[in-house]
Amino acid sequence: MNKYNIISTIFSCWLLLFLYQQAICTTAQVSDEDEGEFEYSKKSPRGPEHWGSLREEWAKCGNSTVRWQSPIDIVNSTVKAVSDGGQLMFNYKSANATVHNSGHDIEIEWIGDAGSAQFKGVNYSLVQCHWHSPAEHLIDGKRYDLELHMVHVNSSDMAALVVSQLYQISDSPDPFLSQFKAQIKSLTKTVGDVPMAGVVDPRSARTDTAIKYYNYLGSLTTPSCNGTVIWIVNETISTVAEKQVDLLSEAVFDYAEMNARPVQPLNGREILLYH
Repeated sequence: MNKYNIISTIFSCWLLLFLYQQAICTTAQVSDEDEGEFEYSKKSPRGPEHWGSLREEWAKCGNSTVRWQSPIDIVNSTVKAVSDGGQLMFNYKSANATVHNSGHDIEIEWIGDAGSAQFKGVNYSLVQCHWHSPAEHLIDGKRYDLELHMVHVNSSDMAALVVSQLYQISDSPDPFLSQFKAQIKSLTKTVGDVPMAGVVDPRSARTDTAIKYYNYLGSLTTPSCNGTVIWIVNETISTVAEKQVDLLSEAVFDYAEMNARPVQPLNGREILLYH
């Protein structure tokens, strides 16, 4: 090999390395942009009214595309009471977890087997939970201060079951959210993960002790707004400290400090109240 071939080979290797590094940087930039590709402000061109047109796979976010969207206003005068609370059962257990800031919400993602929820004889594995402030679901037109979503998935058909817990601000902090104070602070305005030191017990969220709960069929409340999602909304309202709600709002990016999707039309859906 002459010196020209050697120089050419070295240059080719350098060029490949340069292109590889550029590809990594580009991928990272795209990932960061994806986190902020939708927003919550009605004034934004990426706000909720425009989610359905931002991406082809997000078309379901448009009300004209899919009739049964979430969240909704649960009006007690129109719900149907069902005296069979045994349709819903929980089998949660402690497992390793990670605290994740997606930019638009704070999530707890279980790495190990955190158990499951069973509804009408079908098992749904718990995979993650996250918060919305203010709350997304309304009860008789009232919007609460915070909402926790416990997200479960059925592995056979990827159907989802989401258990919702509503909170109102009081002097009593939420013990479950208190566990993650340090991790959430470390992720302020930063997309990323912080592993937990030890395990997280989902039972400490106290969403598995519902005596009465609402049930209806809807969708995810963030793009891609996919349905059908089985929604379980606990009737009992829990308490949270104002500082805890502020912590969540300050940690996410500015466009998601109030990360509640507007209420969607009921479109003839039946809401059940199990007890």
